[in-house]
Amino acid sequence: MNHTIAIAVAALSLLAFAAPPADTWELKPAALAAFDRYVRLTEARMEGETSFKTSFLWMDRQPTNQKADSYGRLQRGEVVVSKLETRDGGKEIESPDSMLHHWIGTVLLPGVKIEHAIAFVQDYEKYPTLFQPMIQRAKIVSHTGNHFVVQMRTTAKKVITVTLDGDYAIDYRTLTPAHTFTRSVAANFFEVSSPGSASETRTAADTIASYLWRLNTYCSFEQRNEGTY
Repeated sequence: MNHTIAIAVAALSLLAFAAPPADTWELKPAALAAFDRYVRLTEARMEGETSFKTSFLWMDRQPTNQKADSYGRLQRGEVVVSKLETRDGGKEIESPDSMLHHWIGTVLLPGVKIEHAIAFVQDYEKYPTLFQPMIQRAKIVSHTGNHFVVQMRTTAKKVITVTLDGDYAIDYRTLTPAHTFTRSVAANFFEVSSPGSASETRTAADTIASYLWRLNTYCSFEQRNEGTY
């Protein structure tokens, strides 16, 4: 999973959808339907946050002791990470022949204004320099208003090294001068063999037991006196 690209986030929520280590060699309709259901329920909950019916930042929705500990860690420059799970009526959402990963991370950028944080995150074509070696390539395919389409090549090492090409559709919503929310939906993944060589080949991830089939990323930015979360 790719946490690094969202360095300036208040609440980075990642929904990743990957193949299990089993004899299942392609993305099946039931698995994709489970992921889509998980996303719908998660985004429905997020509507309460972006409309300020509940606390905007994930940390502010935690028990008092946990909240105080998290803010203390952020002030010391740490990244606060937690595993999440969206449930349907209290029941686990089963994802057949696949694995769902849902994580959230929070950082504080001391003294940084929200517009500078957003400008940094939107500078996608600098990602290969800023976030190497994880991000190998990044190209803005189109940019209209608050909507971006970006193609990226990423490399992840988890026992084995996996290189992926993917398309990222990213939308920015300015909620107030101090609050911004973003939604990134990544699909059309290809696994790349022998990247950068004359024998480089790409295989559509949906047709194999891929490291990653889908990736949704949600970022909440909030500016306060001490900086941007």
